[in-house]
Amino acid sequence: MKKWMWSEQQRSSSSPLRLPLLQFLIQSAQELKVAPIVKYAALSLFFDRFYPSLSRFTQQGDDTANWLLQPIRESNLQLFSLISIWVSSKIHDSRPLSVKSLKSLGDKTITEQHFTTRDFVEAEVVLLQVLDFEIGTANNAFVFLEELYFQFKEVAKLSEVLNFEACIDIMDLLYERDETSVLYSSPRSLAASVLVASYVITVPKQRQEFPVLPWVKFVTSCKEEDIKEIVTDILKHVFEPS
Repeated sequence: MKKWMWSEQQRSSSSPLRLPLLQFLIQSAQELKVAPIVKYAALSLFFDRFYPSLSRFTQQGDDTANWLLQPIRESNLQLFSLISIWVSSKIHDSRPLSVKSLKSLGDKTITEQHFTTRDFVEAEVVLLQVLDFEIGTANNAFVFLEELYFQFKEVAKLSEVLNFEACIDIMDLLYERDETSVLYSSPRSLAASVLVASYVITVPKQRQEFPVLPWVKFVTSCKEEDIKEIVTDILKHVFEPS
């Protein structure tokens, strides 16, 4: 079994809320007009770390557990996804988002429950507690992808054909399910593979003359076999019937 893929049991245990929450976070990031790095850092904070840790955190038997986690409703998770964007903005933006802008968006998009400004501040503390106050996001696949894309632009005439928006769309799609989002655990390999997959998808076949796979292998030191396997998985996920 591939080292980055999960077992069938893990796949079946994926929450049915994952896709709605993913769509909510991505749409919220678009509404707030945040930079891509803010969006992907928020996705990492929420889906890679906060969301998987909730079960462990809530089963610690602490009677003082916050009301936002008792029970864990979809509306509460939507709130925490906005908080993930907020924390990410504080890390990556010189002028972070205000709680007022987040609350305004929440009032429009979280229909099941109304949250006050105080609830937003409280939710931030809870999120940090679940993350053990570890919020580093430097090892981010988007950062590696952006660097790789600019390097590609310097060496290949086809860089004007290669669609960077397609790279972003692919990265969003990979968060849809646990078994593909786990690829984010190898950010450098994922960035290399996303670039290759985008090249295959967006560059017309008759113009695919640049040796993109050997080049990516050279500049990233990733194993060609690993990149091929991840690209195959990406293409299967992108083109699978909905």
